[in-house]
Amino acid sequence: MPSLRDRTQYWVDRTVVKGMTAAAGWLALVCLAVVAPASALLVWTDNRSPDTLQGKVATVWRTVGQTLRIGGEVGPPLRMVLSVLLALVSLLYVSTLVGLVTTAITDRLTELQRGQSTVVERGHSLVLGWSEQTPTLVAELLAAHAQRRNSAVVVLADRDKLDMERELRAVLAAAGVRRVRLLCRRGRPADPAALARVSPAAAGAVVVLPPDTPEGDTQVVKTLLALRAVVGDTRPVRVVAAVRQTRHVATARLAAGPGAVVLDVDGIAARTLVQCVIEPGLSLVLEDLLDFAGAELHVHRVPGLGGRTFAELRAACADACVVGLVRPDGSPLLNPPPQKVLGPGDAVVVLAMNETPPTWNGTPAAESPPTWNPALAAPPPPPSPGQVATASAIHAVPRRVLVLGWNRRGPEVVDGLARNGWEAVREETPPTDDPADRVLVLGGPDGHPDPDEHTLVTLLRLRAAEQESGRRSPTVAELTDARHRPLAPAGPHTDLVVGGRLVGLLMAQVSQTVELAAAFDELFSPAGNAVRLRPATDYVPAGTEASFAVLVEAAGRQGDTALGYRPGDSRIPLLNPPKAGTRRWAHDDTLIVVTTAATYHHTKTNPNDPSAQIHGLEAGRKLGEHVVDPVAESLYKHVRNDLNKP
Repeated sequence: MPSLRDRTQYWVDRTVVKGMTAAAGWLALVCLAVVAPASALLVWTDNRSPDTLQGKVATVWRTVGQTLRIGGEVGPPLRMVLSVLLALVSLLYVSTLVGLVTTAITDRLTELQRGQSTVVERGHSLVLGWSEQTPTLVAELLAAHAQRRNSAVVVLADRDKLDMERELRAVLAAAGVRRVRLLCRRGRPADPAALARVSPAAAGAVVVLPPDTPEGDTQVVKTLLALRAVVGDTRPVRVVAAVRQTRHVATARLAAGPGAVVLDVDGIAARTLVQCVIEPGLSLVLEDLLDFAGAELHVHRVPGLGGRTFAELRAACADACVVGLVRPDGSPLLNPPPQKVLGPGDAVVVLAMNETPPTWNGTPAAESPPTWNPALAAPPPPPSPGQVATASAIHAVPRRVLVLGWNRRGPEVVDGLARNGWEAVREETPPTDDPADRVLVLGGPDGHPDPDEHTLVTLLRLRAAEQESGRRSPTVAELTDARHRPLAPAGPHTDLVVGGRLVGLLMAQVSQTVELAAAFDELFSPAGNAVRLRPATDYVPAGTEASFAVLVEAAGRQGDTALGYRPGDSRIPLLNPPKAGTRRWAHDDTLIVVTTAATYHHTKTNPNDPSAQIHGLEAGRKLGEHVVDPVAESLYKHVRNDLNKP
């Protein structure tokens, strides 16, 4: 049996659904049922009320009318009806006006909350799209704008504005930047109407990110076309875009137009993994070089330096490291010969703490390093178990790289390793009886909702196998989400490469200084100049008490450009350290230099012989598909047996 409360609720529900008229009528009756008795009680208990019944009734009517705002006039019936009619008209007008004002304010607030208002900014950095690189990119752009007044970073993505602000709030707090405004707007970046609301023509730089979807590269191309439609070709803006797959780079560059920079995410990630395999500990150096915290690369055109050689520029720069030059046509010249002369229109690439021009000494002079032949030095002591891998061990070229896991970047990674003389061997699980010189853990497989799951589990198994066998191999592991880095069971000999974070850092750097695009492209390419780690004892004798300026000069005499160093008891690199202070250089200290990326190869192979081709893209294809032509398989086995001979 339904209760009285249930029956009442059911009756109210049926009454409300009948429409506004029924609801208003019942509301009026309920109000009269409450107000009329209460008014009568007030009148009958008031000593100042009239003595006659007619007077009391008239007073009750006035009280009810004043309470319900319906006039309360007394007199002939017509007068009472007219007063009620006027009161209803007044009530309808006021209610309608209040409703219109409330609706307008609510719609405006909703529009603001949805992020559909127009952005009126100039010189702002505009981020189009949302991906795993967005938090990293926004954090770096905030840091880049920290020294500028009245600047802003604007994000346009097809996501809820409140969700974007909630996710970026932690980034804003971590950056500690209060002078830079962070504005989020909702809309499809490929929609010209939505794009026009964020003022792309007035932006200082526009960064286009590929969404985390299979058709992400297609969305990037559409966004670039929409950007050209809104801005036009007569008012070009600085555009930096990224595509995930290498085969879409050419199409994106056509859509972006001349002057735009299109980065290859997969290519950069693959080349970074190869370099980190070759140089253990390089991942932290690259992150430190690419972020805006600490020292980063800057391009300066300083008057009065024309005619000086690169060696003189390197010695004359007091508080920065001179890395190279940028020619008038925009082409970089990193780590040039010491006798290279700074010509008219050339710019200087320096590693400095901020974009403020460095201090140049009028008379370049540098402390001469001691004469040193590393070939005559005593060999360094072997590292103890568990010790951080030193740069001295880098020169012992390994023979095999064990590849665990696979994704679409696998063939390019294997090709890069083969071009440097490394044999990649793919396994499903870590072997227990055949340790490799290096271990590479790739994320994936492609399409998995959490590609880092495989990496974390594989690292856990590697740690267990190492503890059981007592053998440790330098390991490079690929992660897609920087938030998983603290979860990774990695030891001091493991490099965690977060490809998305590196791409985000790189896009932020290029968006602020477009001249650095070609320089970074060379640093990440397998040929030309690259960042390398070298033992400090290659430049000065062990135990030497010298300043960093001495090692800069010593590295320059050997054709290298020093960027910083890493102490032997730490994995944290120190880029652009003070040049005046001295320290005692030991065997375990590592010098970070830009040098020609020499090809690492075994004595029985070189990159141009047939074995290198087996180790190249064809080898990557075999490792990925497990389908091999019998003739090629026979040749591949023959080459492997030849390489394994003592």
